[in-house]
Amino acid sequence: MATSSIGPGFLTQTTVFTQQLGASFGFVILVSLLLDIFAQLNIWRIIVVTGLRGQEIANKVLPGLGVVLAILIVFGGLAFNIGNVAGAGLGLNAMLGIDPIIGAVISAVFAIFIFLFKEAGKVMDKATQVAGGIMILLMLYVAISTVPPVGEAVMRTFVPSKISILSIITLVGGTVGGYITFAGGHRLLDAGIKGVSAIPDVTKSSVSGIAITGVMRVALFLAVLGVVSQGLHIDATNPPASVFKLAVGELGYHIFGVIMWAAAITSVVGAAYTSVSFIKTFHPMFEKYQNWIIIGFIVVSTGIFALIGKPVNVLVLAGALNGLILPLALGTLLVAVYKKSIVGSYKHPLWLTIPGIFVVIVMGVLGIMTLFEQIPLMFK
Repeated sequence: MATSSIGPGFLTQTTVFTQQLGASFGFVILVSLLLDIFAQLNIWRIIVVTGLRGQEIANKVLPGLGVVLAILIVFGGLAFNIGNVAGAGLGLNAMLGIDPIIGAVISAVFAIFIFLFKEAGKVMDKATQVAGGIMILLMLYVAISTVPPVGEAVMRTFVPSKISILSIITLVGGTVGGYITFAGGHRLLDAGIKGVSAIPDVTKSSVSGIAITGVMRVALFLAVLGVVSQGLHIDATNPPASVFKLAVGELGYHIFGVIMWAAAITSVVGAAYTSVSFIKTFHPMFEKYQNWIIIGFIVVSTGIFALIGKPVNVLVLAGALNGLILPLALGTLLVAVYKKSIVGSYKHPLWLTIPGIFVVIVMGVLGIMTLFEQIPLMFK
């Protein structure tokens, strides 16, 4: 889940918002992390307690709703995976000078290789853990190198001089929106972790997943803040790459390539795995050939990028839909958790329900506003 949320968009969003808000972006990170934790604690707990995937729970709440949720997840996952594949290509380009399209194809082959193993789940877990560790270490190195004003960052995290609601919504959507919030929950089920007895493990996993994302976000925030505070100019065409180059010179650009590739490839794997997990329960054939469908998912994403390039219009609409997936999914699961026919004797704590409802309302209203803003752009 953590490595799925740390993709090319994550790097760009954090860089751009830090430029705009300066040290006050620390407050945005803090608020978004709190919203993330409550969204994920609810969703993962309900999935594991019921032993059912998100689409199965949705179908029990309202027949057909699970199909709608699955379509949104798969469409959003496919569209964003095109961006993830593109990011992997750009990462290899910065790292080794390889053409981005060739780099994307090489990266896709690497991702496919993971799912050719019989124990694909274990290989996937290990690969994402190693990649995540490399990303964190390199990001911390760059953050320290820029010598950021840590004192000001800490103060503005609690007493911001300016606040951006848009940045909060964007960070929440990018961390636990769309397929990402289900990435860990569905993986836990596949690993055999379910039932009320598993709640302590689920709580630990969900909080640590958000914490890892938070560490990466804070490290990148401090790196960018260090560059901005020195009055250095960040290239608008590729903000995160520019930050790394300004921070550590030419070596920084290669470090950016490693981080971008690791972030993108783990997002490719996470998007493909989670998207397919939303259709595998609809027919035994999908369950039987799950790994081959995942491979097909990656091939299609790569083929679209290689043949057409990054389809901006599709990504824009998918981004708007992504804003609606979290409130739809979380709202549905909160309804389900109070139905005895679904959860049996389990009692969901009120301290999770109330913040969960708050996240649904806030993300729902702003998601609808974003959708209405973006649809007209599709026809320009």
